[in-house]
Amino acid sequence: MQDIPDTLCYLNGEYGSLRDAKVSVLDRGFIFGDGIYEVVPAYAGKLFRFDEHMARLNRSLGKLRIANPHSSEEWLERCRKLIAALTARSGAADQLVYIQITRGVAVRDHVMPADVRPTVFMMCSPMKPPTAEQRHHGVACMTARDFRWERGDIKSISLLGNVLARQMSADHNATETIMFRNGFLTEAAASNVWVVHEGALLGPPKSEHVLEGIRYELIRELCEDIGIAYNLRPIAESDVSSADELLLSSATKEVLPVTSLDGQPVGHGALRGKPGPIYARLFQAYQRAKAAQAL
Repeated sequence: MQDIPDTLCYLNGEYGSLRDAKVSVLDRGFIFGDGIYEVVPAYAGKLFRFDEHMARLNRSLGKLRIANPHSSEEWLERCRKLIAALTARSGAADQLVYIQITRGVAVRDHVMPADVRPTVFMMCSPMKPPTAEQRHHGVACMTARDFRWERGDIKSISLLGNVLARQMSADHNATETIMFRNGFLTEAAASNVWVVHEGALLGPPKSEHVLEGIRYELIRELCEDIGIAYNLRPIAESDVSSADELLLSSATKEVLPVTSLDGQPVGHGALRGKPGPIYARLFQAYQRAKAAQAL
């Protein structure tokens, strides 16, 4: 069994050791995966795009008919306390705050119970960003059919499909599994996927099959600021395999270049198999946004 760090966590109104945190075996998150989660990055102790993460948390809760148990101010206070505790303990500058809300504890029944108190769990961990080598050379990915459930727009804790997809790439020493449904790009196991075509950045349209990553709006803003055309539209598998550049985005990856797909180099000409200029511009713009927008 992996050693659980003795760090501070929050569970149902109380702070305590992560090692000692316990929930009931009848919690609907354990029984049914009936809950949602959110991951908020913090740079140098300051939360990044916190309001956007809270808005997505509210959207996911609403789609599961779970009332938000805390105000935005209460979430902010708890996040800051956990960040401060981990900083004091480990000195970690960049961190991830994990928030999980389940419907709560009830007798096992598929029907959603009324008047059940949600289970709220929070913890903080050091961020593990891509290495300098990955940013310099790019990463390898593989493709797969998107076999997950239909409601990818909900940031659900029911992540078995994502786990299986990510394990496929891990088994092939790749960083991500890029998925397609009915011949069109959806997302990767734990990332959004972007295609560069003739200098424009393309992404799949928002739908029930795609989680609206916080970086969707952020990258749109960055593209607008630095003059890169941005468009959300259906992207065929052939468009991905012939892309000028491929990028991943997530809270931990920020933006990351994909330089190999299913064993074949991405891109064309002198930049084939290398990180491209759109990635370089977006990465630099992302760093400026981090410095300017954290709270």
